[in-house]
Amino acid sequence: MPDSGYPWPIETTRLDNGLRVVVSEDRTAPAVAVNLWYDVGSRHEPAGQTGFAHLFEHLMFEGSVNVAKTEHMKLIQGSGGSLNATTNPDRTNYFETVPAEHLELALWLEADRMGGLVPALTQETLDNQRDVVKNERRQRYENVPYGDAWLRLLPLLYPPGHPYHHATIGSMADLNAADLATFQAFHQTYYAPDNAVLTVVGDATAAEVFALARRYFGAIPARGDIPAAPDGHTVTGTGRPAVETVTAEVPAARVYVAHRTHPFGSTGYDVATVAATVLGSGRGSRLYQRLADGERLAQPDLVGAYGVDLAHAPAPLIATATARPGVSAQRLAAGVAEVVDELATVPVTSAELDRAKALLSTAWWRQMATVDGRADALGRYATQFGDPAKTADRLSGWLSVTAGQIAELAADVLTPADRVTLTYLPEETS
Repeated sequence: MPDSGYPWPIETTRLDNGLRVVVSEDRTAPAVAVNLWYDVGSRHEPAGQTGFAHLFEHLMFEGSVNVAKTEHMKLIQGSGGSLNATTNPDRTNYFETVPAEHLELALWLEADRMGGLVPALTQETLDNQRDVVKNERRQRYENVPYGDAWLRLLPLLYPPGHPYHHATIGSMADLNAADLATFQAFHQTYYAPDNAVLTVVGDATAAEVFALARRYFGAIPARGDIPAAPDGHTVTGTGRPAVETVTAEVPAARVYVAHRTHPFGSTGYDVATVAATVLGSGRGSRLYQRLADGERLAQPDLVGAYGVDLAHAPAPLIATATARPGVSAQRLAAGVAEVVDELATVPVTSAELDRAKALLSTAWWRQMATVDGRADALGRYATQFGDPAKTADRLSGWLSVTAGQIAELAADVLTPADRVTLTYLPEETS
């Protein structure tokens, strides 16, 4: 296995207004990745404001004090760069990769929308982006076979009132009910320098980045009293499995079997990640070998398992399979459950463990091979764990997992009594 240490330099500073700045210089190519993590996601949303964090992912591209609507994209792409943004329950991040000579442009753009979005936000822009989110919900969740699985799994995994109970897409009723002033207040609360981490990776020195950060971000005032998200680390199990069956316009029966494990970043979640890889990554996995190749219950390309990297609650491990023609959903669900249960009773072999670690190592180094991948990882660990250098802990944590730890995890948290099973049935079989 390759050395699991982080092999690039990391330098950090904190501006007077609280903005944390992380720089990792890499002169191998004349490009820089700029990544801005805001510590706000759907877990921060108060009752009645679900979907706000995700809506701002859209609104932040719709103009600020010195940048016209859609101009942010035009300026970055016109400079030969690429850009995007994502939202999840834990955070929202905005990122660009540009030729190194356009670093100053990227930082100016990010600073302008951090400090200058609210004065430029109009009712027309808000209404337009609410419609965009509605269309996104229809296209990604409502009009796609199995598209609403995540929307259904979250309430089954986390009880009402838990910060992970609802998905980032949020409630259309909440988005429609809120007025312009409510959205402006949300931005002013969370889009503050002392609630953000700016990471730059690539062809720039730390001194250069720190100076530019002070120039463009330094005058933005700190918020100072950012409300903490509700604590979700404790989830009381009911002692009985949660089951939901959905009859929908889907091509075949599909089963999701999910369990709460441990928070992302913990040793327990490292074990869960390796366990998920043993269970469901590729043709050598247990689910594939048993259900697709062996008993021929599942379609070969539609069987797998994965963890969801949530950092502030027991994160889910999800196994899924889609039935072959003529296979009942009940038999498929029983087959998935059997394979999951056997993690506690049938020891993971050294070959299985080596294979899983090799797959995870490849994925980690593939992310580290790009400046944008490294910028995102450094921003994550600075935001969630206070230290960007802990990025290397992810790989070393996986590599230290033992077969005994996987068996202990399975016996502890992958139990039938605490299992969530979501089943989709084709309409014609109902």
